[in-house]
Amino acid sequence: ELKNLGHKISHVTVGCILSELGYRLQGNKKVLEGANHPDRNAQFEHINKRVKQHQRRKQPVISVDCKKHELIGNYKNNGQEYCPKGEPIEVKDHDFIDKEPGKAIPYGIYDITHNCGFVSVGVTKDTSLFAVQSIRSWWDKMGKALYPKARKLLITADCGGSNGYQRRLWLHELTKFATDSGLTISVCHFPVGTSKWNKIEHRLFSFITMNWRGRPLTMLEVIVNLIAGTTTTTGLYVQSEVDETTYQTGLKIDDEDLANRNIKREKFHGEWNYIFSP
Repeated sequence: ELKNLGHKISHVTVGCILSELGYRLQGNKKVLEGANHPDRNAQFEHINKRVKQHQRRKQPVISVDCKKHELIGNYKNNGQEYCPKGEPIEVKDHDFIDKEPGKAIPYGIYDITHNCGFVSVGVTKDTSLFAVQSIRSWWDKMGKALYPKARKLLITADCGGSNGYQRRLWLHELTKFATDSGLTISVCHFPVGTSKWNKIEHRLFSFITMNWRGRPLTMLEVIVNLIAGTTTTTGLYVQSEVDETTYQTGLKIDDEDLANRNIKREKFHGEWNYIFSP
């Protein structure tokens, strides 16, 4: 536009002028959380109260979420790993997904009281069926042994994703799990935009990411072994397994079926806090 007005100028000159004016090339910075819900802090207080109630009664409390999907194959993984000098691990120069072997979908369950985790690595889709089946697997393989006298289970989860409070299939499958396990299951969701406060994020997932930094995730077995090999100085212990089940998408739960489920909504934000009885 300046050239059209008769000025002699180039992109280099424009860059110099912008620099003199205090401008710099910068990437985006993730800091905005969106509008805060007016009851955000009250929900935090409610979750904290429920967690302490369950822990005093020696009942299990778990934090659940699905970790970022990971490409399986000889792809670059951010971070650094010790190798002989001048011999870095060679990986593909592109990150285009191969249909075979595809992606790994790690769904995690973190036991807040015992500081231990269970990660089910799926290979199809992050669906509510997969989420609840992962919780079932944790209960069968870890939970029963840690809590032999358990009668109740508290789940803390994000508002969205496969375990979102608006997912009818999530509600439907949890009622079935409550009946099958004999547990009274309470669920408390973190308000929208506050998923980073979910304990699994900074007590389990962050350490898994640090443990496999710089290592290509070439096979499912490698992913499972790296997850299971994650430890911390505070005693974190993790189990992991592959779930090769093909989970169907697009399943619909109608109003009548959901109404017949034994779901009790709490008085305070019943959409976020609810209970399933066997």
